[in-house]
Amino acid sequence: MKKIFKYTTAFAAALMMTSCASDFLDQKNTYQLSQETFFDSEDALAEATAPLYSYVWYDFNDKFYYGMGDGRANNITAQYSDYIYPYTNFTETSLSTGLTEAWGALYSVVAQSNNTINNIVNYSSSDIEESSKQAAIAEARFMRGLAYWYIGSLWGCGILYENTADLVNNYVVPAQPLTDVIEFAIRDMEYAAAYLPKTQSSAGRVTKYSAYGMLSRFYLSMAGLTTSGQYDQTNKATDFNRGTRNEYYLDLAKKAAEKVINESGLSLMDTYASLFNINTFDNNEECLFQLQFQPGTGMGGAANSMMRFFAWSTMVGDTNAWGGATYCSYDLWEEFKEYLDEALSTRVDDAIRRHECIASYGEEYPELSTGGESDPYIYGVTESPGNQGANIKKYVVGTNKVNGISVANNSGTNTYMMRLAEVYLNYVEAVMGNNSSTTDATALELFNAIRTRAGVAKKTSIDFESLRHEFRVELAFEGLYWYQLVRWGYYKQQFIVNYLNNQNRNASYFSTSTNTYELSDTYTAPGPSVQIATADDLVLPMSDTDQTKNPNLKPDSNGNITTTAWTFGEREVEESELFN
Repeated sequence: MKKIFKYTTAFAAALMMTSCASDFLDQKNTYQLSQETFFDSEDALAEATAPLYSYVWYDFNDKFYYGMGDGRANNITAQYSDYIYPYTNFTETSLSTGLTEAWGALYSVVAQSNNTINNIVNYSSSDIEESSKQAAIAEARFMRGLAYWYIGSLWGCGILYENTADLVNNYVVPAQPLTDVIEFAIRDMEYAAAYLPKTQSSAGRVTKYSAYGMLSRFYLSMAGLTTSGQYDQTNKATDFNRGTRNEYYLDLAKKAAEKVINESGLSLMDTYASLFNINTFDNNEECLFQLQFQPGTGMGGAANSMMRFFAWSTMVGDTNAWGGATYCSYDLWEEFKEYLDEALSTRVDDAIRRHECIASYGEEYPELSTGGESDPYIYGVTESPGNQGANIKKYVVGTNKVNGISVANNSGTNTYMMRLAEVYLNYVEAVMGNNSSTTDATALELFNAIRTRAGVAKKTSIDFESLRHEFRVELAFEGLYWYQLVRWGYYKQQFIVNYLNNQNRNASYFSTSTNTYELSDTYTAPGPSVQIATADDLVLPMSDTDQTKNPNLKPDSNGNITTTAWTFGEREVEESELFN
């Protein structure tokens, strides 16, 4: 049987190509939709879903993953990179670089997920077990749900659709409101939790616990967006400074996290360094979902191109190393020196996590040197640190001579999309709920497990500031902090806006005379070229290109986009089925 993959997209063309890898990402470019039945085996289903783990996410991973997730949140300073600094500075417009690419990348995931779902439904052999079809559809719905969560979180609305072909020739359609987008994402992820297998069918594949982990994240978003009870399009929150969240979804977030914690068999890696060690990076015991890229290839969709934008020299990244002027923000650098008392007078250096996240002056990185422990790479000594120092270390894994897998424009490693530490923190957040703090025994155990691994003191009580701090330093440069700020902004909006305006953005702080990190005497808030943030800055503008293609995305005179409610059918998965 001749088989040829055929894909179409509504908003962006996904890069689909043949890979020569030996794992589940192997692609035989052999599917032909004109046949009556072309999914004739479980292997064929696996081939159909494999591109959803890398190719369609490529443009998201390339720059936007960290440019928005960390740049907007002021974990990163990059004053010469136009895909970061407009967002750090709150000066982006509908014409800014990256908006069209970001929207297109996420809708590429949606479009290809839709194609996969509909093709499995329409072109699968009756000989294949229904449970196998459901599992393959669940993989695609996992990806689609995650893409829609990003879309809603970023733009505050989104275009929902389930059949890509319908929109190819008619893409001038209205957007749906944020709450409907998040509800759509939740229903997709609940289906994934119900029908994905408990264990991976092959390394890197998502499981039902990957979906439960994502649900713990999604439910926390919905907790801030609704007032009480299950969402039914009538209980949308309208006061974003009310200070409380929907207890129903807080409870669901807790239950979803518990499923992962108690049933998945996953555990924290023994050391923080091992999370990003070349030998234990990919699909490790802490990982719930990673984008799956291929070592040894420069091929677009199969390559993890992120490191070229972080590597500060060709001694630490092959051929293309453009990260010399992309570095840790002063605000984040200072946060790695944690306050330990309420008087804000006693501080301790979170040295283990800082070392792995940020290249720090005078510190040794044997994993970046062919000499290893006997002749390690010393940041700022082996090479000049430049004008700023404090480049981003996380995701920089060295050259091919050192690790044997990296090539130009491809680190050869995967990208973390969710790991167990985040689920632990989601559990803590859900348990704390609408209280100012918690001493819950399980929450403290999980919270302190993360801190113990990092070599910092345990807590006897957790308040919001402790939780915010832990989210930031544990997951720095993993593309998440902005989205956490956004979700907290659903119920304590002015608090988050005030926080954004007190972050020392675009601060110059490395002293080349003393090789220390100190805020420049000439720095004035909010920072060079930085605009004062407002509530409007918690969502992005639609790109000019997309507004031109679809006038429904043009904002009105008040800056609002008119949306149309989505018609939801009956729930496919009930709460009792997920949490029995």
